Amino acid sequence: MSEPTHMAPSGDVPALADEIHPQPDTELTHLPSKQKQDASNDPFLVEFAPQWDPLNPKDWPTSRKWSVTDVLSASGFNRIMVSTIMAPALSTIAHELDMSPTESAMALSIYLLASAFGPIVIGPLSEVYGRQSVLHVTGVWFLIWNAVCGFAKTKEVLIASRFLAGFGASSIYALAGGVLGDIWRPEQRGRSLGMYLLIPIIGAAVGPIIGGFMAGRTTWRWMFWSTSMFQAVMVVVSFGVFRETYAPVILKRRAEKLRRTTRDERYYTVHERMEEDRPLVSIMWKALTRPMRLLFFQPLVQTASLISAFNYGILYILLSSFSDLWIKRYNMSVEISGLHYIALASGELAGSTLGGYILDKMYARMQSRNPETDLEPEHRLPLCLPPTILTILGLVFYGWTAQYRIHWIVVDIAAFLVTFGLQLSGLPQQAYVMDVYQEHTSSALAASQFPRSLAAFLFPLFAPKMYEVLGYGWGNSVLALAGLVMGVPATLFLWRWGRRMRMKLLSSY
Repeated sequence: MSEPTHMAPSGDVPALADEIHPQPDTELTHLPSKQKQDASNDPFLVEFAPQWDPLNPKDWPTSRKWSVTDVLSASGFNRIMVSTIMAPALSTIAHELDMSPTESAMALSIYLLASAFGPIVIGPLSEVYGRQSVLHVTGVWFLIWNAVCGFAKTKEVLIASRFLAGFGASSIYALAGGVLGDIWRPEQRGRSLGMYLLIPIIGAAVGPIIGGFMAGRTTWRWMFWSTSMFQAVMVVVSFGVFRETYAPVILKRRAEKLRRTTRDERYYTVHERMEEDRPLVSIMWKALTRPMRLLFFQPLVQTASLISAFNYGILYILLSSFSDLWIKRYNMSVEISGLHYIALASGELAGSTLGGYILDKMYARMQSRNPETDLEPEHRLPLCLPPTILTILGLVFYGWTAQYRIHWIVVDIAAFLVTFGLQLSGLPQQAYVMDVYQEHTSSALAASQFPRSLAAFLFPLFAPKMYEVLGYGWGNSVLALAGLVMGVPATLFLWRWGRRMRMKLLSSY
């Protein structure tokens, strides 16, 4: 390790003095230039070493970074799978618990409604108390309420416990982007984001496959009991593998250790200095309102959220109605209808793999052309346009092949193109938000997740009536037209005006 730039004045702390050094890009951003210079020359400022620091998550060994990413992926797989695993068994559950069609649809989608509200609380909490403790607490919370779903004897208990389980599960939306931003550098963001999203998004498509076989061969309650068992394993693994990644919390612990060991209270971090003399209530209020302030007052978040919310709604229309298509129009069994979700999962798998590769390749190529300057976040946005067009064409293709009952393989190919395009366009959108809001990635992604989850909750509710009135052909053509009118201009707007708006944005503090 290189020699520290600043040594502590006390002679009895040579070992701890090596630890002193925030990431300039995350810790000093909001300080005036004069104050930045004074802070960086202060021997009592606790920050990461500029070249390499074993406690800096961005300097961790690659194996540790992937272990943290894998824990998030596996946890996300289970939590998102639970959102759709009920779909093939809704009629069975409705009959057993005396539920109307609306109530049974509510039992499925209320989980997604909870995931709209959960991140706007959980994301800011992770920026106060750290990612690790929030992940552990919400993991146990989800485990408890998901298990309760399996024991529900009334529709009220099922719906309520689904909402509470969804609230705990939603932490993955709030934490994942923040953790990936904590540990991976921008040039590695494509691969890490693609690999992370690969497993959870597949979970949404695999859920109905597993649910279909369970519904046909055993009680629907095993859908919740089995996923609760898996969650219990993930809780144990996360306690053993997952480490704190949020830089301000890591630096705060380092400063506390220095103050305790040296008995010198002058050691501090930038975040501690910014929050000193502020009551906890004020700190919590500022943190907890941040996602909504970003969503209501930041045009960048509003525009990116609008695009991703519409795409997410399309995905959940597809997920919620796909089984009915095969059962009612193709007269297939529940089990076989579940197997068609492989087409959706394959599209997402291909989109994540190819999208992550393209994202990093494009970054490396553009960085090589301008090695002396940092790339603007807007360079990600042109990658959204081709897959957006592909998604629109795929929706039209899917709708009319399903309308005329074309051979099932053709319909599956069309559905593959839709999920492939959605996943391929979603990666650069999320990377853009992470690049713009590096300090508050969790809050920014929580703000984006709110409309996404509302769309995932609401779109499947009107989908059955839409297909009943318009049919699959015109119904999906209307969705494709809406995607064209909304997605392409919004992306071009961000690409053209994004930098200018970023320069005018007020601090998210």
